[in-house]
Amino acid sequence: MKKQVIAAAVLCTLMSGAVFAQQAKEGPWMVRVRAVNLTSANTDSTNLGLSVNNKWIPEVDVSYFFNKNLAVELILTVPQKHTLSSTVLGGEIGTLQHLPPTLLAQYHFDANGFKPYVGAGINYTQFSSVDIQSGTVTLDNSSWGGALQVGVDIPLSGNMYLNFDLKKVYIKSNVNAGGNSIGTFQVDPVLFGMGVGWRF
Repeated sequence: MKKQVIAAAVLCTLMSGAVFAQQAKEGPWMVRVRAVNLTSANTDSTNLGLSVNNKWIPEVDVSYFFNKNLAVELILTVPQKHTLSSTVLGGEIGTLQHLPPTLLAQYHFDANGFKPYVGAGINYTQFSSVDIQSGTVTLDNSSWGGALQVGVDIPLSGNMYLNFDLKKVYIKSNVNAGGNSIGTFQVDPVLFGMGVGWRF
């Protein structure tokens, strides 16, 4: 019985040591995959009542840690298709795709059991495959804007983390009709994401 207790203690010690050794080997890189709910602000100065639909999208980000507190994060997804609607022009007036890579500088706080962070940076959105009913409106092809972020990484085991993330991204486009600008349409989505990350 005593031998079994000693063996169990040794095994637990070795397992704990292996976990700590794995954590100690954490490198400067981190990759996360998230499911993200995109909810658009749909602020429209054209008086056309423009809006795009909300949806869930996949997201992948790559982070590089300069030290335990400072990091940069590049957020990527695949082109996302949205339906463009107008309350004035009678509902759905077309579709568009957008690709919104975002680069953020982050500060990660020291905490026990979890790792909260805040970030700020810049977003570039490329609009493509814009298919709007002829004779209605056109949109600019791209947008530059700011981005803000709060989130937390919760250690699971080894170098794996559970992640929760909230971002506000500023995306807008000039709206044109008859070759003249008639205002701006601000998508400005809030993105709530949850997923997992790996540090290496």
